[in-house]
Amino acid sequence: MTDNRFESANTLRVKAVLLGERLDLRDFEKNRRLAANPLTVEAGASGCAVLFRYGAVVFFGLSEDREKRFLELLMPLTTRPYETVHTEEIVLKADASADEGIDAGVAVLRSLSIERLQLVAEVLAKSVILDFYETSVDAGFGRIEPLAETLQRSGRPGPGSRALIRHIGDTLSIQGRMVARVQVTEKPELLWYYPEHERLYARLADEYELNERNLAIERKLDLISRTAATLLSLLQNRRSLRVEWYIVVLILVEILLTLYQMWP
Repeated sequence: MTDNRFESANTLRVKAVLLGERLDLRDFEKNRRLAANPLTVEAGASGCAVLFRYGAVVFFGLSEDREKRFLELLMPLTTRPYETVHTEEIVLKADASADEGIDAGVAVLRSLSIERLQLVAEVLAKSVILDFYETSVDAGFGRIEPLAETLQRSGRPGPGSRALIRHIGDTLSIQGRMVARVQVTEKPELLWYYPEHERLYARLADEYELNERNLAIERKLDLISRTAATLLSLLQNRRSLRVEWYIVVLILVEILLTLYQMWP
């Protein structure tokens, strides 16, 4: 990748934004492309953006005004935009003699080459989507404790259990998206071509605790899944018991009608 519009820069402002469930990148793949996997495109005369199909975009060297205009361009291409925009910001500093990594909140790179920026974008994009997943899962996870207390006191689910099951269903869909789309724990494809940057990616991923956060989400999803299974079982048992009582009542009514007709 020979294009490097930041070769003369010493510092660079970076911002990751999560827009929605998915981005349609077909138009960008045809035009304004600087690099692929992940897709990197021009953004203004002196900036660039790294785009991800799972709904994230990472800006490099753009002013807030240019970021806003670029986001407006992306909105029509966004599937199911999120109500809350999740963001992550960092400053990059170029130092050819430094050990690459993050120091005091500043990511130090030996150069601001496109492939290094792509790796930074991979980490920040995964971080913002993990932030979204954490918020979504915690919303469902926070409702489990009151439900458990209700079950402990009365031995049956409370009146809001059906609504909770619907919420849990939405939360569990996150699990499929994490595995099918984002693959947080997988190394970027870029490292196959630039294995010398593997240490940099590992340091950035460790700084943002990608593996640990992903594992914590998976554990919560597992608990939510087991809670949903317990709730469904309880509701089905209650429904079966109710049907059995209906049958008993109908039998009793039939017997009473028969006795009435037989009465002289």
